[in-house]
Amino acid sequence: MNKQKFKFLLMILVLFFVVNPLFAQRRITIRLASLVPENTAWGQALNRMAAEWARATNNEVQVIVFHGGTAGDEPEVLTKLRTNQLQAAVFSSMGLNSIMPEVMAISYPFLIRNQAEYNEVMRVLKPDLDRRIQQNGFTTLVWVHAGWIRFFSKNPVPTPADLRRVKIGSGTDDAQMINAFRIMGYQVESVPVTDSLMALNSGRIDAVYNSPVFVAGNQLFGVARNMSGINLAPFMGGILMNNNAWRQIPERYRPQLLEICRRLEREIEASVNALETEAITVMRRNGLIVNELTPAQMQVWYDDTARFENNLVSASNPVFHREYYFRIKDILTDFRRGR
Repeated sequence: MNKQKFKFLLMILVLFFVVNPLFAQRRITIRLASLVPENTAWGQALNRMAAEWARATNNEVQVIVFHGGTAGDEPEVLTKLRTNQLQAAVFSSMGLNSIMPEVMAISYPFLIRNQAEYNEVMRVLKPDLDRRIQQNGFTTLVWVHAGWIRFFSKNPVPTPADLRRVKIGSGTDDAQMINAFRIMGYQVESVPVTDSLMALNSGRIDAVYNSPVFVAGNQLFGVARNMSGINLAPFMGGILMNNNAWRQIPERYRPQLLEICRRLEREIEASVNALETEAITVMRRNGLIVNELTPAQMQVWYDDTARFENNLVSASNPVFHREYYFRIKDILTDFRRGR
């Protein structure tokens, strides 16, 4: 074979391998939906995750993030995940509840009281939570504790009796917590979260429960100037991917991608905790009153909620998952005893 013919054949082979899709580099596109704006700790972390996944896989896995609810609300996003229009999404505890009802037991009022208790509960339960979520069609990439839910009210509510005298605004998609509060004798109004400030100003409601970061960002503390000094429940979030999309990612990459997610978990939690502290500081400078409670006053809240345990986790029609509630309660009992 002469040199000219060899060069020609070589050129043909190169063009074949470059153009033929069977030999082109395999690309996997992951469309990830988030309700959180891009200019937040969550949003920035998702962008870092996309960049690091691309580097770790030599651009074989491309993550496209749809920030700020552009892919729809949580029910719509869940439908798109199940039909593979989306492959991954950030969910709040309410969204996670639609996939795995057990998870809402973590938000049982006044059950988990501080960061140490939350860490212990998740240390014990996380493997089982991941397994059950996988059985329901999803792979857990990230679990994040995104701060604490607090009561914010026009007037101080140092006791449960005080809170029962006022109208509490609750998000329209938060049916489980609305039901729980009503069982415990509180007056609850279903109000879209975007209308909370208007409802407070009009007198339709007198109090809300939400994270300090949300309250600060939406200026609710200008009307609801009193923040209770007791944690109602941990505010949770997670990133899930449908199992079909996860299985498409080559197995050799998965451990490194999960390690990137573990690191992002820690970074997001640290950022959110710092942001929550900063939000409370800024609100206090602008008129917020933090109504700190003594241990005895806190115990009044705990004892009051305990009176409704049989109704909230009834054997026939529980508001919160009965098995998981008692598992969490047992974990906390041992932890508080120092075991």
